[in-house]
Amino acid sequence: MLLARDLALELLSGRLSPIDLVARCAETIAARDPEIGAFAALDIAGAEAAAAVPGLAAAPLAGLPLAIKDVIDTRDLPTQYGSDLYAGHRPAADAAVVRQVKRAGGLVIGKSVTTEFAFMQPAGTRNPRRLTHTPGGSSSGSAAAVAAGMVPLALGTQTGGSVIRPAAFCGVTGYKPTFRTLPTVGMKTFSWHLDTLGLFGARVCDVGFAAAALTGRDLDIGDAVAQAPRIAVVRTARAHLAEPASHAALDAAIAAATRAGAVVREIALPDEIEAADAAHPVIQDFEGNLALADEFDLHRDRLSAVLAAYLTRAAAVTPDAYDEARRTAKRARQRLGDLFADYDMLLTFSAPGAAPAGFETTGSPAFNRLWTLMGTPCLNVTGCADAQGLPVGVQIVGRFGRDRAALLSAAFLERALAN
Repeated sequence: MLLARDLALELLSGRLSPIDLVARCAETIAARDPEIGAFAALDIAGAEAAAAVPGLAAAPLAGLPLAIKDVIDTRDLPTQYGSDLYAGHRPAADAAVVRQVKRAGGLVIGKSVTTEFAFMQPAGTRNPRRLTHTPGGSSSGSAAAVAAGMVPLALGTQTGGSVIRPAAFCGVTGYKPTFRTLPTVGMKTFSWHLDTLGLFGARVCDVGFAAAALTGRDLDIGDAVAQAPRIAVVRTARAHLAEPASHAALDAAIAAATRAGAVVREIALPDEIEAADAAHPVIQDFEGNLALADEFDLHRDRLSAVLAAYLTRAAAVTPDAYDEARRTAKRARQRLGDLFADYDMLLTFSAPGAAPAGFETTGSPAFNRLWTLMGTPCLNVTGCADAQGLPVGVQIVGRFGRDRAALLSAAFLERALAN
């Protein structure tokens, strides 16, 4: 994989030029993408032209190429939302986050494959770690492109588990920042209370570096890690859904963190927080039914059977049920804030197991959707594998708005697992 922060330092020093880095990425894309299928559209020539702009290496992203998930609008590339309905669609403007990328000196090298409207219908991307397995979804192309070394960074989105889960399946770092840290203006909405932009990179310091470059916030942690963090291990009421490999990865993370000096305690989530897990699909269903109303009402026959059936069911959610789900979520967020008075981070599963074989499913968001609803920063931390050598991630959950602390905690665990 390409190490974004290290490459940026090389670009800044002049040891590497943006043009040479684009050429390296283009060469890897040409060699690997025909079998992986991570990209829906490419603009190598556009990236080369942008890489030639004088002074680019002094910008925050220093000329690093990025892949942009294809639910995020780009004026210079088609944005098709993973649907034939929007084949060839060219937005009139970049999404706000794409403009952030360009202002920071990032180069948009292509649009990465997404599932249909970032829902659950699998797309054509294969997992670079094993081509017979799913890369996860809905940010399938973004995770795969980073895992295959085609780009150092990629943007994705998460409404249920679409950053953390594909990161776990592909063995990369996935970072879902605190809700609304990155703007969703100009991306295809599925649920306006849940949709969250996130980042993929090789390591924790890489996604922190990228987030700092995009937002101007103090998130570039460099080589720093948290000092003896207080860790609460949370298996949740859904622990029975985790496969032995995920339990083993969590146990390995606990052991590594303890050896490294962390204070680790296993706890059960308070009832008020657990109750919010069931509120997530109510909110997503109600908002998804409205967000995709035009496509459903006018072009139902052109939607996948999976999405059409989902939207049919989603229409049954009443405003009263939706409002009560939002109240449940608010109570849970307040209780979660209280919990973080005693702990620096929560440690839990990233996914039920390693990437499933075949392409019938992108995997379950059972261990992600609660934290998406809470709006908290989350990271998939790499370093574990199952008996067949497939990556199995563990997930760090931080306190709302305390993203730097979450990144430092994740870096602590990443180092502990590596050691």
